[in-house]
This record gives sequence, structure tokens and C-alpha cells, in this order.
Amino acid sequence: MISSVSNPQIKNIMLLQKKSKARMEQGAFVIEGIKMFEESRDGGHLIKAYISESFYEDKQAKNPNFFLNLPYEVVQDSVLKETSDTLTPQGIMAVVKKPEYNLEQLILDPNANLVLLEDLRDPGNLGTILRTAEGAGVSGIVLSNTSVDMYNPKVIRSTMGAIYRMPFVYVDNFKEALLIIKQHEITIYAAHLAANLAYDEVDYQRKCAIMIGNEANGLSDEIAQMSNQYIKIPMAGKVESLNAAIAAAVLMYEVYRQKRK
Repeated sequence: MISSVSNPQIKNIMLLQKKSKARMEQGAFVIEGIKMFEESRDGGHLIKAYISESFYEDKQAKNPNFFLNLPYEVVQDSVLKETSDTLTPQGIMAVVKKPEYNLEQLILDPNANLVLLEDLRDPGNLGTILRTAEGAGVSGIVLSNTSVDMYNPKVIRSTMGAIYRMPFVYVDNFKEALLIIKQHEITIYAAHLAANLAYDEVDYQRKCAIMIGNEANGLSDEIAQMSNQYIKIPMAGKVESLNAAIAAAVLMYEVYRQKRK
């Protein structure tokens, strides 16, 4: 049983939680909670689980085979609590493999329905967008390399497991990626305050991509101008814009509504 936060495995978990460089070098990230654990186990992503002593005893009493053939370590409750990134840990954490995708996979989809994110910085927004994207039938997400790390613990929690199922890729040159996307006849619609068309006045039946910018500044001028069409969400009252995740959800579900017809 692991009884100290000085244990090398525990120190590595903490490193993976805090440093994107470590996550990149190890090709791994940390998840917490029973739902995320079960999804990582069932999907073949699990590297090793770390279970609190009380959680282990409870599971063993109810189902002695629960941890059969799984790599795991039992950890003192106090150590797991100190290691956890959440206020109320569920008693189980795991180090899991990072999924791997590439831009070509996303753009060669004959039914490409993408979300493009430039410089998105808020972890909660990104996690919510990923989760919503799965629900709205999005086929993939492309992010600029200045966006928040998808494997940030707060992003992971917000995805509620969608991290395992929604393809995504970071690109070093966002402008170049947009050119490639357009070359594959994927129409890019940019959410922009200067738009003349409302989002629900556009036909999204063909291959398309919705582009969302930074929470504070929106899309950069250079990137916005590379889109095929500006679109906007009409606003009542004195509100000028919506939260990035909410705006993305509105747009994604309009695309989904049209494609369901």
C-alpha cells in the first residue's frame, strides 16, 4: 500500500496533473472518479489505477472481481485525498493513455462537421465544448496550439468522458490548417460580431466547420478573414455576446438540427 505523497508514483501523478510538458512526454494524463475510470478501463486506455483503501475495501466486499486483471495500487485515503485535484475525491484515480488523432483523419471524413477553436483559454469552456460536440454529432475539433491543454484536469472533468470519444487535434499553424480544411471543400463559418447573417439563416447540410475565438477577444482578424462566411447569434437586451461554450453549443446544435432532417 502507498502511504506517502513522497512515493515516486504519487509524485508522478502530481506532475502529470500540473505540467502539460510531462503529459506530452509520457503520452499520458490523469483521470478521477469511477465513471472516468470505467470508461478508461473499458476503452483500453488504462495504464494504472490508484484506489483509496476505503474504496478498495468497499468494492472488494461487493464485487471481489472488480479489480481482477487490472494494474492498480491501493493508497491510503489521506494520501489519495492530498493527491486529488478535486475537493471531494471519489476514491479512485488513474493514469491513462492519451488518444492520438491527426488533421488528415478529421478532414477526410466525407461527413465532416468540425469545430475550430482559436486561442480558447478557459478549461471549463473547452471541456464543455468537447462534451457538447459529442452530443451534437460533431465529427472532430481542431485547436490552435495557443489553446488550453485538453489534458488539463479541469478540462478532463468537464468532458465527462467525451475526451475518449471526440477526435481532436492541436495544430502548430492554425492558418495553414484552415487553408487545408478549405481545400477539402469544408465551408468555414466564423462566429463574428460583424456578421450580417444570423446563424440560423445558413445552410449547413454540406461539410462544414464552426469557428470560435478567444473568450475575451474573439477571433483574430487574420483568422476570421479566412472563413467563408461570418455568422452571428442575435442578441436581445444589452448583451453583446455569449460565453464561448454557450455560443459554440448554439451553433453546433443548429448544424445538428439541419443535418438530422
